[in-house]
Amino acid sequence: MQALDGTDTRLLSALSQDPRKTVVALAQKLGLSRNTVQARMAQLEKKHVFLSFERRINPAALGYPLMAFISVHVQQQKLTRLAGELADIPEILEGYGLTGSADLLLRVVAQDAEDLFRINGKILACDGVERADTALAMGELIPFRVQPLLERGAQRG
Repeated sequence: MQALDGTDTRLLSALSQDPRKTVVALAQKLGLSRNTVQARMAQLEKKHVFLSFERRINPAALGYPLMAFISVHVQQQKLTRLAGELADIPEILEGYGLTGSADLLLRVVAQDAEDLFRINGKILACDGVERADTALAMGELIPFRVQPLLERGAQRG
C-alpha cells in the first residue's frame, strides 16, 4: 500500500473525528476545494484505505451483553472451508488467523453463560476444529482507534 501524504492524513483524521461529515464540510474544515476532497476520497477508496462503514452497534443493545474471545485450534488443511462455516454463526463478530499456539481468534457475543456454552458447542462441532479455549471479556479498556496513528503520520509528513 502506498504511503499517504499530509493531505490524505488530515482528511482521514477529520473523518475519524466525525465520520458523518459531508464532503463540503470536510473541504471547509481542511481549507480544500470540494473537488479535491472528492478526488482524494475516491483515491483512498481505490487504495482500500477504508474498512467497512457499518456503524459500531453495541451488541448488548441487541441482547448480547456477554463478550468472549475464543482461541481455536484447527486442522490446517480444513481452514478455508472452516472459516466459511464459522461465518455462518451469527454470534461470531470477528475472526482472525493467528500465528502461535492457536490458529484462530474469534470475538463472540452471547446472551449469557448458557448461550456462550451453546455457541462454543457450535464452534466445536465444525469439521476441522480440534479444540477451543474461551476467555471472557471483562471490559473494553482501549476501543478500536486509528487517530493516534493518523497523528503520528501527520507529525512525520
